[in-house]
Amino acid sequence: MEHTHTIKIFSCRGSRYLAEKIAKSLGLDLGDSIVTEFSDGEFQPAFNESVRGATIFIVQSTFPPIENLFELLLLIDAARRASAYKVIAVMPYFGWARQDRKDRPRVSIGAKLVANLLQAAGCDRVMTIDLHADQIQGFFDFPVDHIHASSIFLPYLRDMKLENLSIAAPDMGGAKRANAYSRSLECPLIICHKSRTRPNVVGSMTAIGDVEGRNIVIVDDMIDTAGTITKAADMLMEKGAASVRVMATHAVFSGQAYERIAQSSLKEVVVTDTIPLRAPEGTDISKIKVLSVAKMFAEVIDKVYNFRSISDVYGF
Repeated sequence: MEHTHTIKIFSCRGSRYLAEKIAKSLGLDLGDSIVTEFSDGEFQPAFNESVRGATIFIVQSTFPPIENLFELLLLIDAARRASAYKVIAVMPYFGWARQDRKDRPRVSIGAKLVANLLQAAGCDRVMTIDLHADQIQGFFDFPVDHIHASSIFLPYLRDMKLENLSIAAPDMGGAKRANAYSRSLECPLIICHKSRTRPNVVGSMTAIGDVEGRNIVIVDDMIDTAGTITKAADMLMEKGAASVRVMATHAVFSGQAYERIAQSSLKEVVVTDTIPLRAPEGTDISKIKVLSVAKMFAEVIDKVYNFRSISDVYGF
């Protein structure tokens, strides 16, 4: 199909490091945009070049602070008002995704509200990777390209050539993802079962499956405070595991996450660059390995722009 619309890649401030790599992979220059800040903290993003009639991709992960989400919304609105043909939000980390249902009375469903805000701002499509829950795609009334980090993690795992490999889910909720990895790698599955005393605090934990002498890789969508994975790793080592590694897409790393990882029995923590590592100076990050999602997003952007199927980069 002949293209009559130019493609442009822009970035909000929170994900500029990643947007530059995506644009480079596509052989493009990152679009010129600025943010004017007012003394009271208010800010106004703007394009420094014409976007009229263009298909534009705006890269921004919406991790806290909330300004990251709001800057994305404002830039989408600016693009729509500047007569862009299509406005596509590239959200490697989709923030507020843990609020995907009413798990107790009188709470918000933040993920649905974010979907509504993106639509209200004038977004035509969203690209993201490893949503906290697959059903969040149903919150949108326009296309969502939901890709998986497995297409980065699986080759990395295969290259390691670990003997006696087992895949582990850190909790019952992650069993589906872990099962997909174990089937793909043709290795056994272990499920860790935890009970939470309150949010971000893990009570007791046990493992279902054969642990003795296994090289175990825990797979998850994100690491927040690292309480669950470090407790799981220590528990698995106590039960006789040969080694424990973690592969998680989103390095949220809040609270004491860095300290917990450094002090844990984990051998390696493999994450992607959907969120930048923001470790304080002097922090031990020797166990953390970062793989980039830039080429994968560049491939998806190229295929969407050229109306080609992206099913081969969906993961499993």
